[in-house]
Amino acid sequence: MRFMLRPSALRAAIVACCLSVTLTLTSCAQAPAPTAAPPAPTETSPTISTPSEVQPTDAVADEALPGATFNAFFPEAQDGLDRVYTQEKAGFAEVKLKRDGQEVAKLAISDTVSTPAAAQKFADATETIAGYPAVTVGKKQTAILVGGRFQVKAISVAEDFTPENRSTWLEKFDLNGLSQLP
Repeated sequence: MRFMLRPSALRAAIVACCLSVTLTLTSCAQAPAPTAAPPAPTETSPTISTPSEVQPTDAVADEALPGATFNAFFPEAQDGLDRVYTQEKAGFAEVKLKRDGQEVAKLAISDTVSTPAAAQKFADATETIAGYPAVTVGKKQTAILVGGRFQVKAISVAEDFTPENRSTWLEKFDLNGLSQLP
């Protein structure tokens, strides 16, 4: 007597055998070694999402000045706006301007020694603010280049913080003092 398997039964037997072999082999395999977790950030300042050429993943040049260096050059609180320092790291410092607790604008200084492209955009500037080359970035930012190295930005957050407001606030920085930095 001949033993015959139907083709569907033969396929089922082959699949069962393959599955059994696969499970046996994978259960005996060594689990991959766990990878080390990336180091936790050591910065104590809050991270602020800012449209800026200086991003957290960008390498900061050794020559970049500490962010604390820039604090003295920000304008004083005025015009009913409060000044709140929000970020300070190598080559960058930022202040929020708030009215009645609501953010209306951001002011920032960045050292372009780490981001030459940020300084390069001023090469063809046709406007100036306080004698420094000025550019408009998108619809919400105005920037000037001070001393050929330091980008100073005013960024509108509230709709009523106009391009004219941005220019006025840029003029309120101690631009002469900033231009004297090495």
